[in-house]
Amino acid sequence: MLFLSILGAIKFRRSAQRDRKTYEKWSAKLPPVSVLKPVHGNEARLKENLESFFLQDYPQYEILFAADEADDAALPVVRELCARYPHIPTRIMVTGDPPWPNAQNYCFDRMTREAAKYDILVTSDSDVEVAPNYLRDVVPPLLDPKVGAVTCAFRGKSAGGVWGYLDAIGQSVEFTSGVLMSNLMETTKFGLGPTIVVRQDSIGSIGGFAGVREYLSNDFAVGNFIYKAGFQVILSSLVVDHISAPRTFRQMWERQLRWSMGSRYSRPKGHVGTGLTFAMPYGILGLLAALALGRPELGWILFAAAVVNRIIQCWVVGWWTARDPIARRTVLLYPLRDLHGFIVWCASYICKRSLWRDNNYELLKGGRLVARRANGAVLTPDFTEAVRSSSAGSEK
Repeated sequence: MLFLSILGAIKFRRSAQRDRKTYEKWSAKLPPVSVLKPVHGNEARLKENLESFFLQDYPQYEILFAADEADDAALPVVRELCARYPHIPTRIMVTGDPPWPNAQNYCFDRMTREAAKYDILVTSDSDVEVAPNYLRDVVPPLLDPKVGAVTCAFRGKSAGGVWGYLDAIGQSVEFTSGVLMSNLMETTKFGLGPTIVVRQDSIGSIGGFAGVREYLSNDFAVGNFIYKAGFQVILSSLVVDHISAPRTFRQMWERQLRWSMGSRYSRPKGHVGTGLTFAMPYGILGLLAALALGRPELGWILFAAAVVNRIIQCWVVGWWTARDPIARRTVLLYPLRDLHGFIVWCASYICKRSLWRDNNYELLKGGRLVARRANGAVLTPDFTEAVRSSSAGSEK
């Protein structure tokens, strides 16, 4: 699997060079775009994350923000930034209690309805920080009518704490390795939450964001459904920062378990194969087996091979490809993260429920979900949509 990761990294870097030449000629006719940003709470580095979208080197774009509640702690930060950059058109929406199982996807749907009639929509999580060239890099592929979506790989960026670091380095190496191998072995057929860029016709072909309203991994589903609708999905050469907040062990565990469970239910065959991408569990197993057979020297060779395997993977994927400086400085510690990732993978086959935004979710076959809200409401995939206009509003 290390060999496939290296080949995937080489392909990714070569594609980056090719893409820059291909899309550079389109830089003079960049279309206006709408950036859609759901927010929920005053997250770590929220101000820096959101401000990076106000600093784009792009001719014309607007930013829409949406929160579930009018008193959401993120909104004062949003208003401060809107006032600081009055030349960027913005709109703030309060959607009210979401009637869909996936609350974030409901925000995307509401923002799409309120956006200016621009053909291209850029969806991005609130815990993402980007460079000024972000829009210039992710938008041009959508000028090809055959392309229906663009998504980005991401590196983890720790905002502090041991568990935040462990979460971040896993994103830069473990998660990115999976993306690179998938991109190597087949056409990209998925989306990644930190960035999905779509056109009105491509997202409309799957029924809009309402078409994936009951999926936990709505990012994966958006890209996958657009691919099945006959469009190409492009993995951009750009790598964005995905912020990992300071967390307790339990918070870090629940976050990674939710991602792993989403993968298990969305792409069950691929998730089974993920178990073979780890090295340290098999190095430990080889050591124990060799010791039991009276061959300790063989056991330690197998264990050392697993450690070296993970060090190389951390360097090639985490630093050379994702350009994560933490991966470069702490390659010797990555074997511990690999073992942790295997434990999370095992747990994904035991658990059926996930915690996200203080709500409990029970996953069903195919990645659909049942949401149990903190207020006691239960939302299933078989529900009737209710538009609660009385609890929703917008600021311009």
